[in-house]
Amino acid sequence: MTAVRFYHLEQKTLDQALPEILGKALSGDHKIVVKIGDTAQLPRMNDHLWTFSPQSFLPHGTEKDGHAEEQPIWLTDKDENPNQADVLILTDGATSENIADYNLCCEMLDGRNPEAVSAARARWKSYKEQGFEISYWQQDEAGRWQNKA
Repeated sequence: MTAVRFYHLEQKTLDQALPEILGKALSGDHKIVVKIGDTAQLPRMNDHLWTFSPQSFLPHGTEKDGHAEEQPIWLTDKDENPNQADVLILTDGATSENIADYNLCCEMLDGRNPEAVSAARARWKSYKEQGFEISYWQQDEAGRWQNKA
């Protein structure tokens, strides 16, 4: 059964938190699909993951780059899994009809956006009704993740 984790962003932005989450997933030898809910943000996030830190490298690609099957991290705005990933990360309100195809789904939600929080609560309820294993992760004041539910 797929585990669904809600990551409630309060202390850090998506641009700060996503590279951390991706780094942890890659260190566990996972392939990842990141579905961006806002199509206009896809090129920006692609650029960001190449430049967020001079000391770090997150190998990734998009449809523009091609060779999806070779990409450890695939950025997309479509509900697809061309790199046979076992981890799905949903950002900017993105949703997927294929969550059960993954071992882990991470929902990144902006805690400063009441609409995003409300939509995430509705998805939580839906996931629970479908029998997914759900957990809720919140940042402490230092930005570290703590499992709250």
